[in-house]
Amino acid sequence: MQTAHELMIHELNDMLDAERKLVEALGKQAEGASNPQLQKAFLSHQAQTEKQVQRLEQAFVSIEEQPEQTECKGIKGLIEEYETFKEEGPSEDILDVFSIGAAMKVEAYEINAYEGLVRLAREMGHNKAVKLLQQNLKEEQATWKKMNAFAKKIKPEQSGMEEEEGESRRRGRRAA
Repeated sequence: MQTAHELMIHELNDMLDAERKLVEALGKQAEGASNPQLQKAFLSHQAQTEKQVQRLEQAFVSIEEQPEQTECKGIKGLIEEYETFKEEGPSEDILDVFSIGAAMKVEAYEINAYEGLVRLAREMGHNKAVKLLQQNLKEEQATWKKMNAFAKKIKPEQSGMEEEEGESRRRGRRAA
């Protein structure tokens, strides 16, 4: 890779793979969510992500390039992290809390990737690609904010602090 154009193609391919993987992953997150509002949010973002895939494909057309098969290792790792956690058998409310955090990690990754792509496309004068990528970026930012609101609202039923607090008090009495 020697040119900014090659870098842009590389990054577009990376995000195209990421968004395609996320379409499937968001469906699984929706299935795993016990909170109906959270489930609806994941399904809504899944539909939005399908449109983001289309915009990325349009961005390739706008710069007169073809997408190539590649693997976004960053998103693959974040999806694997979620799947591994789910396999550990957490309670429904704990899985919801974890899912929100996992979604926020994904959104942060995507926001950074799209900011870099928008900057690169702008510097190269790819105005149509800039508009398409900015739309995806705005949607990712809005989704991050929505997940952040869920994080403040959805709390685990059992924090686990009750046991720790009781244990700390017992240890304190023994020391006295």
